[in-house]
Amino acid sequence: MAVVLAASPMALSVSQYQELARATDRTVGRGAGSLDFPLLGLFGEIGSLLSELKKKQRDTVSYFGYEESVVEELGDVLWYFSSLATRAGISLSEMSLQIHRESARGGRPRRQPRDIMFAALQPALKATGPGAQDAFEATLMRLAGEAGKLVADFSAGRIKRNSDLLSTHMSSIFRALIDAANEAHVSLAAAAHRNLEKTFDRWPEKRTYPALFDADDDPAEQIPRGIEMQIFEKAVNNQTYVFLRCNGINIGDRLTDNKLEKDDYRFHDVFHLANAAILGWSPVLRALFRVKRKSRPKLDEAEDGARAILIEEGISTWVFNHATRLNDFEQLKSLDLGLLKAVRELVSGYEAERCPLWLWEEAILRGYDVFRQLRKHRGGTIVADLTKRTITFKKMTK
Repeated sequence: MAVVLAASPMALSVSQYQELARATDRTVGRGAGSLDFPLLGLFGEIGSLLSELKKKQRDTVSYFGYEESVVEELGDVLWYFSSLATRAGISLSEMSLQIHRESARGGRPRRQPRDIMFAALQPALKATGPGAQDAFEATLMRLAGEAGKLVADFSAGRIKRNSDLLSTHMSSIFRALIDAANEAHVSLAAAAHRNLEKTFDRWPEKRTYPALFDADDDPAEQIPRGIEMQIFEKAVNNQTYVFLRCNGINIGDRLTDNKLEKDDYRFHDVFHLANAAILGWSPVLRALFRVKRKSRPKLDEAEDGARAILIEEGISTWVFNHATRLNDFEQLKSLDLGLLKAVRELVSGYEAERCPLWLWEEAILRGYDVFRQLRKHRGGTIVADLTKRTITFKKMTK
């Protein structure tokens, strides 16, 4: 299915959302076609929504991310709810139309549409951010209670014996979800739209590499499209360092782990090479190769300057600490969504913010593929091809 996401959240219908959400359910067809996965996810996301409210109550003024978090968590709840409905063969559009008819004044409308916009389910919405906290809290408790009833009936086998019971539970959950969105002053259309943007940013139907950031710049100010760098260890005065050599010339500083407990972080420049090869972004390599965009002073100062370099180094260190606990990501084919979102938050306001989450994941995983080879062989030649978006390892010839 070709993915076409409306530019405006208000143009998103319930049936369109259910179909687009279905396309992003990556567990269907892999032995996970039952209701267990979306049901557990729905219950868990409602719990996350309650957790956001708890943090707001506990931290009050200091919790600045509350409004954004509520919108995101409502979108996640909606995704699992939609996934559950799809697997159960339930039309969210029909359910929504029924709820709309019941809440509309004057009884049934004359025309019976086959679909409905999310916006029609919240006709009196005051979109001013999360509102009356007490009412919102009470409705969230009701939402959690309705989900709990569904989980209890499912685990007891009553859903299998009575198919109508699932529809009844889901209608109650959907009503509570709409009420919670109203009381939080959050548009379900906006939450659904943002959820799809996030999901396709992470798991697109087709992966198309964006243009390199410096594609239109003077070639003398571009990151080299082909880089072949030797990264190797060498003892100097009884201290082992890692050196970088490109075209027979040593570049950068000789490195140690800069840590009492040795962890081979001295090889970390491979991550900058991966960033350059896959993302087309590396302020660190721009500085090493002296290809900062001097002809564009604003870019030179902001995108290629010291702060951008520190941010890239910080990402490298932060991800490394995470990877150390996961065997350097060996045998992993995907990364935690929270990690990827945190990385992009670190580059907020910089050109690398435009890199989709799937591209960050690829850069990190490919970088660690090569890092593990460097550790094993205590050095090697790294080939980064920015045109092909690849990074590979070769053993060094002595």
